[in-house]
Amino acid sequence: MEREGNASLADGLPETVWRPVAAVLAATITLIAVGWALGVPRMVGLAYYPQQLLAVILALSIAAAFLMLPRIRDTERVTAPWHDVAAAVAALAAMGYLVWHYPDLVNRVYSGPPGLWVPAVIVIPLLLEALRRATGWALVIIIAVFLVYGLFGNLVPGTLQGRAQSFDVLSGYMAVDSNGILGIPISVAATVVVAFIFFGRLLTVTGGSNFFTDAALLGMGRFRGGSMKISVLASGLFGSISGSAVANVAGTGVITIPMIKRDGYPAHKAGAIEAVASTGGQLMPPVMGAAAFLMAEFLNVPYTEIVLAALAPALLYYVALFIQADLEAAKLGISRVPPERIPPRREVLAGLHFVLAFALLLYALFAWNWRPERAAMLAALSVVVTALALGYRGERPGLRDLVGSIPKTGYAVLEIILISGAAGMVIGVLNITGLSFNLTSALVQVGAGSAIALLALSALVCIVLGMGLPTLGVYVLLAALVAPALVEVGIEPIAAHLYVLYFGMMSMITPPICMAAFAAASIAQSGPMATGLAAMRFGWSAYVIPVLFAFSPTLLMIGAPLDIGLALVTATIGVWLVSAALAGFLTDRLGLARRVALAALGLLALMPAGAVPMGALTDAVGLVGGLAMLAHAFFLRRPRAAESSA
Repeated sequence: MEREGNASLADGLPETVWRPVAAVLAATITLIAVGWALGVPRMVGLAYYPQQLLAVILALSIAAAFLMLPRIRDTERVTAPWHDVAAAVAALAAMGYLVWHYPDLVNRVYSGPPGLWVPAVIVIPLLLEALRRATGWALVIIIAVFLVYGLFGNLVPGTLQGRAQSFDVLSGYMAVDSNGILGIPISVAATVVVAFIFFGRLLTVTGGSNFFTDAALLGMGRFRGGSMKISVLASGLFGSISGSAVANVAGTGVITIPMIKRDGYPAHKAGAIEAVASTGGQLMPPVMGAAAFLMAEFLNVPYTEIVLAALAPALLYYVALFIQADLEAAKLGISRVPPERIPPRREVLAGLHFVLAFALLLYALFAWNWRPERAAMLAALSVVVTALALGYRGERPGLRDLVGSIPKTGYAVLEIILISGAAGMVIGVLNITGLSFNLTSALVQVGAGSAIALLALSALVCIVLGMGLPTLGVYVLLAALVAPALVEVGIEPIAAHLYVLYFGMMSMITPPICMAAFAAASIAQSGPMATGLAAMRFGWSAYVIPVLFAFSPTLLMIGAPLDIGLALVTATIGVWLVSAALAGFLTDRLGLARRVALAALGLLALMPAGAVPMGALTDAVGLVGGLAMLAHAFFLRRPRAAESSA
């Protein structure tokens, strides 16, 4: 890594100055978020708009980014140039002005007063530049395109023509409205994500992460890719009863992602596996991010019917992830853990007190109905108390370690806060220009003539409208806007509602704004876009299976028992074949021809018999051909991999 600049005071602040200042900013981010989670402002009688606290956290994040991140990426910062210091101060001053005058400015967005748009045009470019330093150009360019649409959307021909906004109104709206920068994405990042990452940092310094690593080694160390299997299982179980894919990443990813990386997976794939596993939790019964209960109300059917319909697609989703990541382990040559690295059972069992934190977390979430961030604080307190009292493998945390986790949490969430603030601008443009409504209108018009086109456009709209929204918000919005159009063209109501939920959730792992993948990338210290693209590949089944059950609801347990059983068997074989094709490995590395053949046969086997004309024939071809290729690989072709799949 190249070093940027030198230690001359004339060139900027030396490291001995800017680094402690950045640490204070990072620690303040954490303390504000923790205080917010614990309800401290209300305890002291402080009345405020939530956006005011979000603006403070964003200002601190932008300032810290300019102090810590060099202009040229992948260089090491020695001094903080004066222009970066000035940018940090400008961000604090402009956002500070907006925070102080927020109650007045938020009611004057559409009048475009200079007191609003002037600080806004300071904040927006600074946010985009901080984002560029943190993540690169890709997101910045995409967001800039949306902002240009917000200014000139009236020039776009056809149905996608939008309401163009004046420069002063658009900038002010982005800066202070709850649908802009200070909207839902940054709200989730500044509350839930910070709280769970703080919990994860405390687990690290108290030895909790070592305990879970040891437990994973003890339980799965005899199999290849054991840490990945722990990630899939833990995230699926926790995610099925949590309300946010991002919170699930933050809650389980702080433990599983480092384990996966230690196992030998590249950082972006480790983050992608966790993002896909966490997102799938929102599709797994019994709770499905609370969407299951609301779906039963919308459809006026028993809750058990929703659970039964959602179970098979969710299990296929996890089977695909499990198989694909396991084959990745084989392809990368990740072997079993040597026996000498597996810790003694007695020592591992002595750390079971760390499990208490997760038990309290779940109990607070679902028995006491606490907000996720508050429940995370209870779990964090439990970790500290039990670690100080009992320790793990003869070690207890020191006070310096516990205090040091505060700024480290701020550093860890810096990137995701910047991404979340920028993502708010995309959502803001969708709202203020009417683009979201225009997309829905275009969807209905196209659907009147073609169910296939309607499904394709519905998937696109669901992904766009789902950006940055929690599970329940995604489902409510899409159930109202998109699902009725699908029902109109003859798709089963329950299939239509699950279809929009699936593709709404896929916004969490689909670039450009994939919040779960971005959160995982922040923990994995990998490129956000690389993690998002890898997550798309690991989560491929969620882009295919909803289309299949839309045409043939046998995958939703609707139909004759024999048809349902056949559909599930062929779908499982199909998932295996396609996963092997994407991983490029079965018992040895696959050439292009074998990968294409496996993918084609897998898709044929996946397709339920009632989905297309002559569907029984396609099922038979896919099943027979796929089984023949599997038999050839396992019994006739000499395996090159020494490890067997677990």
